[in-house]
Amino acid sequence: MQRSAPSPLAADIAAAFDWWREAGVDAVFHDDPRTWLADPAKLDDRTQPARPVPDRPTPVAVPEPTIGGPREGWPQDLESFRQWWLTEPSLDEGGLAPRLGPIGAAGPELMILVPMPEEDDREMLLSGPHGNLLSGFALAAGLGLNTVYRASVLPRHTPLADWDQVRRHGMSALVAHHVALVRPKRLIAFGRNILPLCGHDPAQGAQKLQSFNHEGGRVPALFEAGLERLLGNWQLRARFWRRWLDWTDTDAWRDAQD
Repeated sequence: MQRSAPSPLAADIAAAFDWWREAGVDAVFHDDPRTWLADPAKLDDRTQPARPVPDRPTPVAVPEPTIGGPREGWPQDLESFRQWWLTEPSLDEGGLAPRLGPIGAAGPELMILVPMPEEDDREMLLSGPHGNLLSGFALAAGLGLNTVYRASVLPRHTPLADWDQVRRHGMSALVAHHVALVRPKRLIAFGRNILPLCGHDPAQGAQKLQSFNHEGGRVPALFEAGLERLLGNWQLRARFWRRWLDWTDTDAWRDAQD
């Protein structure tokens, strides 16, 4: 009996299967994912209720540490502050250099504020070249050493200090508290890193800031380049001296007019 020729449709389907088989595609694919290794006795995954996604805990913002600790614990007299300055753990993160306290008595003619002790300071703040420069300035300005109060923003020499972090952690308020305890008639701050602690943008120039606000008042202030720069540049030293003369002459003129 002669077989009938296959229909054109059956031949087309067989040819399509052969093409896909030669291409290496011999399985059925679906858009929806399927767990092929699941126990067939169980219901299809798609019929199972979706597992609840556990709630992720809400991140809790951890407050940054505050330099000096709670404000109500800060010393309220200068002598206590001086001792606290040498022992309070939150003032810095430690280092090889020693902590050094400020020098001077309350109510001075001038308070000098520097970013940190000198590299070789061991027994006393500003005992190296920077201190010698300040002593020469005080002598030329007619200021006795006992009328000048010397202090630093950081308690120890810290070459790689993160000044932005120092500001964020509250050093500005502590510096203002220190100045309020000292009660100087004038203040000179050396170094651009001190400017942001006074609420000032360093890009505006130090000459635009003429006073330092502290707790309960403000003190006339002069902001100058760092002592390292002044030591290495006679032109900066000359500019500083002119600014000092202009500043003090202006104050004297105003006093004479009152």
